[in-house]
This record gives sequence, C-alpha cells and structure tokens, in this order.
Amino acid sequence: MIRTATPADALAIAEIWNHYIRVSTNTFASIEKTEADIAMLLESRPIFVADQAGNISGFAHWGPFRGADGYRHTAEHTVYLRPDTARRGTGRALMAEVEAHAAAAGIHTIWAAISAENAAGIAFHERLGYTDAVRLNEVGRKFDRWLDLVLMQKRL
Repeated sequence: MIRTATPADALAIAEIWNHYIRVSTNTFASIEKTEADIAMLLESRPIFVADQAGNISGFAHWGPFRGADGYRHTAEHTVYLRPDTARRGTGRALMAEVEAHAAAAGIHTIWAAISAENAAGIAFHERLGYTDAVRLNEVGRKFDRWLDLVLMQKRL
C-alpha cells in the first residue's frame, strides 16, 4: 500500500536512504540522514512510503527543481527502495503517486537526477517515460572518483 509518510516512518526512511549513502553512488551524498533530517523534510513536503503490513519497503518524494519563481511548475523527485524489494512494482507504484501528486499541484515537468553508474535507475525511469535531457560530466565525487550525473525529465 502506498501512503503518505508520518513522523513515525522517519527512521525507516532514513535506514533505506542510508544504505545507498553508505554503499553506492546512486546518491552522491556521503553524510547519512538522521531521523531528525527526515522529520524536517516531512515538514516541507509529503513523502510517500510503500507500507507492506507495517514494513516500509521504499519511499519517494518530490520538491522544487530550483528556487526562482519561473521554475514553479518544475519539480525534482527522489525514490529509493530497500534492495530486497526491488523489481516487484513498488518503485512504479511510488512514482505513480509522486507524479499524480505533483501534477495535481500544477507541476508540468518532473526531473530525475541519476548517477550515470546507476544503469538500473536509468532503465527504470525510461520504462516510466522519462527521457534523457543531459549528462553532466564529473560533477560529483564519492569513493575517491569523479561521477557523472544524468538528468532525465518527464512532462506530466
């Protein structure tokens, strides 16, 4: 079941996110998220979670793309799943909720910023109708190497 997260979900969300922070370049972040970080994020926007009998298996949210008012109809999203729950339709269900919520809020275009090393993430977004817009070379650094970022977009 996809639902809006509550503060009680903050730890589970942080644990999922922190897995990727620790072991992958799917996120360029290197500082782990705390429960307080997630609680603060929840105050600024809805986060959607995949809840399977009280077990959070993934989360997604969307927020402003950039600060200037000319971008007010453009958003960027984040989606992460527990690794043991991938390829079961959970990511697709979370993204359907994110996109519906964003469209209802007047968002015209939604972006995904994906590590070029994350072939599964790029393929996932392609299956959802996202198209490559640009590749930014060597804009991130993690694990002592330079990383490229692929920006993909979808018109809602």
